[in-house]
Amino acid sequence: LQKLIYLLQATDDPLIQEQALITLSNSAAFSVNQDIIRNLDGLSVIGGMLSDCIPRVKEKALNALNNLSMNIKNQEKIQVYITQVCRSVESAPLNSELQLAGLRLLTNMSVTSDYHQEMINSIPCFLHLLAEGTERTQIQVLKVLVNLSANPAMTRHLLRAQV
Repeated sequence: LQKLIYLLQATDDPLIQEQALITLSNSAAFSVNQDIIRNLDGLSVIGGMLSDCIPRVKEKALNALNNLSMNIKNQEKIQVYITQVCRSVESAPLNSELQLAGLRLLTNMSVTSDYHQEMINSIPCFLHLLAEGTERTQIQVLKVLVNLSANPAMTRHLLRAQV
């Protein structure tokens, strides 16, 4: 894991970055690896990949963060990327794998109300995706919206959103 994280930092080759992110994502399926990746500062390295202009690299980084977000301590570190993830969802091509990867991460990050505040500005986008997206996109958006709606503090924001 340490070598994979180092490899992500050391290379600009998108194919190598993709493969390293896929491997880290698969490794994050095991809770012990989630802690190891966090302790090796892997969350910030993977999070740094969200700035990559190559959609496939960004998508793989979102997938890795999604798997890593199943851990409360990791969520505390990942939450700094929520606004950036929301922007990626908004700017990604409609129904793209990149958009879906971002929505999956937002679903995990919205399970508790701890990070709902960071998603408020994206509610109009979520409602747009609900109206315009394919069934896969709609299902993923609904998961985020259901999580947000479970928080009474979000009611006003959800009802006042411009669609």
